[in-house]
Amino acid sequence: MTKLKQEEDKNCPSINLNPGTKNENEQTIINLITYNETEYQEREIKNIEECFPFSNESNVTWLNIDGLKDLTVIEKVGDYLGLHPLLIEDITNTNQRPKIEDFGEYIFIILKMIYCPNSRDDIEIEQVSLLFGPRFVISFQERIGDVFDPIRERIRKGKGKIRKEGTDYLAYNLIDSIVDNYFIILENAGEKIEEIEEELVLNPIPKTLQGIHDLKRNMIFLRKSVWPLREVISRLERSESELIKEATRIYMRDIYDHSIQIMDTIETHREMISGMLDIYLSSISNKMNEIMKVLTIIATIFIPLTFIAGVYGMNFNYMPELHWRWGYPITLLVMALIGIYMVIYFRKKKWL
Repeated sequence: MTKLKQEEDKNCPSINLNPGTKNENEQTIINLITYNETEYQEREIKNIEECFPFSNESNVTWLNIDGLKDLTVIEKVGDYLGLHPLLIEDITNTNQRPKIEDFGEYIFIILKMIYCPNSRDDIEIEQVSLLFGPRFVISFQERIGDVFDPIRERIRKGKGKIRKEGTDYLAYNLIDSIVDNYFIILENAGEKIEEIEEELVLNPIPKTLQGIHDLKRNMIFLRKSVWPLREVISRLERSESELIKEATRIYMRDIYDHSIQIMDTIETHREMISGMLDIYLSSISNKMNEIMKVLTIIATIFIPLTFIAGVYGMNFNYMPELHWRWGYPITLLVMALIGIYMVIYFRKKKWL
């Protein structure tokens, strides 16, 4: 998981495009939730073998594994369920693009979870791998922290349909929570775009350009995460797997619509950011033109004054005004009048 930290501008965080970097001090935490319509149980597991009978229980079981450093935990789950070694590799290698694979007895999904844990300028990205079968859902996360707390709360309090439905509905809720948080990220990006647009109009500076490039890179990364998501949801909706009930496919269509909306918003933001780059270059060019205009006017005013000063600085012996008592003040007066006349002329022409 990578952390999107601000580099230069507080309003323009940048993305570290190296997801999958692991913290050597991270721990693996296993949380087990089992429930049905009338009962609910939640506990933290110290030993993964404690929860291995979950696939044989009649209740719905959600096994959430935070932290991928301890590979033995993942390998034991893989051995218990008979997972393919390549699937285990996809879980541990967090540079995967979103995808879905139907193995018949279970469905495997990889998504990118992007969320703001503390503030809009503190954004985290991590890969989430979902594995769900007839009676279980397993979620593998890179470290502690996610967007699933509302789902846990609904399970605890028995709100909504989640306790009445099966694993496919739980998987839908997990995917929907990940997708919904994309809207929050895009809303924050929209606010940053408005701030930079205002800065472009008032006073564009080099740091503004850095903010534009950061936003552009963020949109590229979001597009890479969302574009394959549409294919994942589409395949999940059209899947003929018996693990997905017909009633749940309607909800999957809703996620698909959300993914289309997110892509449209991303494309709109990308066009706005490209336009902002053009505006920045135009603003800098206009500012430079204004500076050059002022310098040109100043130089133009001093050209005749410099000519007069040059003529009377030649110090020839027989210059007519050389020994004239009022020559110096009159020359200064003429130079001042010329300067004032040129300023008035430039103002009349609206060059000043």
